[in-house]
Amino acid sequence: MNDRVESNHLKNPYYSRTDKTRLNVSNTEWKKILSPDLYAVAREAATEMPFTGQYYDFDQKGEYYCAVCGNHLFRSEAKFASSCGWPSFFEADGRGVVYKRDSSHGMERVEVCCQRCDSHLGHVFDDGPLPTGVRYCMNSICLDFVPDAKKTF
Repeated sequence: MNDRVESNHLKNPYYSRTDKTRLNVSNTEWKKILSPDLYAVAREAATEMPFTGQYYDFDQKGEYYCAVCGNHLFRSEAKFASSCGWPSFFEADGRGVVYKRDSSHGMERVEVCCQRCDSHLGHVFDDGPLPTGVRYCMNSICLDFVPDAKKTF
């Protein structure tokens, strides 16, 4: 992780890449801890602009975690290049995400949230590649990446 990401987590007492305990933290508390941009996307379901996130055109090997709480979400081998402008994955960690119906903006979609902290991550669509046929369209700001060479457990 880079220094900016590390310093953000020093202010977050709930961030852990090993603790799987479900969090019940109020948005009032999250607003004190998270950056305004991360709060807007993760807690208010905003969306970052396409083609602007740090992971949309990124292909290093490693693990993706929730930027809010540190929960494991994706492995880099499940990431693929799509033309949507956001990081795309064909498979998520089944213990890392939960799904919710999203009827906002006059559309019916499936929202993807972190299973540990319930933060909004993005949406999943049925237009992905094999072997799953789905595309997890995620907001980069909601993801932390740890390269294989730097993993510590």
